[in-house]
Amino acid sequence: MDVLAAVSGNVTAIGYGLAAIGPGIGVGIIFGQGVQAIARQPEAYPLIRQNMLLGFVLTEALALIGLVAPFLFRTIT
Repeated sequence: MDVLAAVSGNVTAIGYGLAAIGPGIGVGIIFGQGVQAIARQPEAYPLIRQNMLLGFVLTEALALIGLVAPFLFRTIT
């Protein structure tokens, strides 16, 4: 019970930390695979770069949602 009471004050920080893990892994995969694709097929660089940046933007949006959501839910309840 004491551990739960100590953690309850930092739930938003813990929630954002957990929410940032997924986008962090996703960004690493996107850029890793993008560099590998460009190395294999350099003539397709513009298309690969465009898709890579689009994937980055969508993945990073998840991190921003994870940052804002705990504050929204805290004010609603």
